[in-house]
Amino acid sequence: MADLVSCAVLDDYQGVALQSADWSPLMDRLQITVHRAHFDTEDALAHALADASIVVAMRERTPFTASLFEKLPRLKLLVTTGRQNAAIDLQAAQRCGVTVSGTGTFATGTAELTWALILGWMRRIPQEWNNLRTNGPWQTTVGMDLAGKRLGVLGLGHIGSQVAAIGKAFGMHVQAWSAHLTQERCAHAAIKHAGSLDALLTSSDVISVHLGLGERTRGLLGATQLRRMKSTALLVNTSRAPIVDETALVVALRERWIGGAAIDVFDREPLTAAHPFRGLDNLLATPHLGYVTEGTYRVYFTDVVADIEAWLGGAPLRLLTTAR
Repeated sequence: MADLVSCAVLDDYQGVALQSADWSPLMDRLQITVHRAHFDTEDALAHALADASIVVAMRERTPFTASLFEKLPRLKLLVTTGRQNAAIDLQAAQRCGVTVSGTGTFATGTAELTWALILGWMRRIPQEWNNLRTNGPWQTTVGMDLAGKRLGVLGLGHIGSQVAAIGKAFGMHVQAWSAHLTQERCAHAAIKHAGSLDALLTSSDVISVHLGLGERTRGLLGATQLRRMKSTALLVNTSRAPIVDETALVVALRERWIGGAAIDVFDREPLTAAHPFRGLDNLLATPHLGYVTEGTYRVYFTDVVADIEAWLGGAPLRLLTTAR
């Protein structure tokens, strides 16, 4: 029997990678090691992956930098879940002779979680459940209505459009803005174009972020922008953490510039034990669960298996390159 190819699966927090797809076509060709815990340092990660020819990465949980690629001379195939991964240095991968493949996705989970966060915050569900669970006071909060409120959607792509449609179903007045969003695109979706970022910030009761991360969007919402929001407004971010200046957001919540925030993404994940987010009473947060659904994982890992099988056969699929 030929030597087995070493394959490492990273950041499988729930231990479901091998159960989310049929890996049987590969079992006689791979020696698979599943890592459930996150590696906090690059050196620890490089040590764990030293023998791996194939690595499977879950979204952007683990950065693959130029220095990491250089520490992994045996690595030949990196498969990332999703169609793109900003945490992978694709130029470095190419220089080091590493093929990078992606997967398809099941793109409803993030929009659904966005509304779970909005509803949870507006109706104070975590607080009320905690009171009920601990036999505490009965009915301690007054929920806020969605109908008639204004929803501002930053980015009207696939996920933003889903969020906007649900907002309309709740009877909200929906507006959207992004740097390249046109009046025609908004008209097609029957959504108001906010006109400018400032107009959206000052007039929205709920602001939900659904932009890609790039040079124009990194730090887009800083202290100046957060101060422009209504003092009662809710900021929701299920997109990319660096779009919102994390330090400024902590200050905005502590000093009550805004009503609150509901977020699923963080500058550093997992969140550190001493992070100030953990002590804020006007923040509702989840540990990056937007894409963490059964349907998404089935698509991810089914395509991971297909990518590995194709690469072993000499015809890699779904290649990620530096070309855009």
